[in-house]
Amino acid sequence: MIGHSDGSGLRPKAVLFDLLTGLLDSWTLWDAVAGNHEDGKRWRAAYLKNTYGEGRYRPYKTLVREAAVETGLAPDLADRLAARYGELRPWPEVGEVLGSLAGAIPLGVVTNCSEALGRIAAGRTGIAFAIVMTAERAGFYKPAPHPYRLALDELGIAPQECLFVAGSAYDLGGAAAVGMPVFWHNRIGLAMPRGAPAPRWHHRTLHPLLPLFLG
Repeated sequence: MIGHSDGSGLRPKAVLFDLLTGLLDSWTLWDAVAGNHEDGKRWRAAYLKNTYGEGRYRPYKTLVREAAVETGLAPDLADRLAARYGELRPWPEVGEVLGSLAGAIPLGVVTNCSEALGRIAAGRTGIAFAIVMTAERAGFYKPAPHPYRLALDELGIAPQECLFVAGSAYDLGGAAAVGMPVFWHNRIGLAMPRGAPAPRWHHRTLHPLLPLFLG
């Protein structure tokens, strides 16, 4: 049965996902482009910190390039990363979990990248999403409210009716601030940001999503 309650009164009518951490192993690709894990980790951490503090949209590759320079890496890594977006791989259970939900409840993604790269990345999941909301289309980067709200408007549902599946820790506050209950798919064991609201659910895999919808 779709819309199973967890006992807190939540009966989600749709699910929005963070794409590049919640559904895809983008960390491995950044490491590969950087040439090693340590440089990839530093580069991506700088990018995430800067992007989630950015607000209004500037070109995604510009922010990626700036993060590379900031961490002492070559600026052309941004172009090389974009050229390899087709190599992104979903987490192992994405097909099983989202495949079970697809067609029964609207699914969408809200992602901090360009329109072109967002479409490539979404396609790597193998899931036909109802919407793919990018920072470029919304005009703002998460955790500004604009991308989340525009996605909700396009789905035609209220925030409290939509579950948001965070991947990045920075999404915890952004999604909660617009009124969505949050499931944190904390795949790689990220630390909780200081002052961030606690998610309603916190798991290392996507499997616990299914009992919320399929009874």
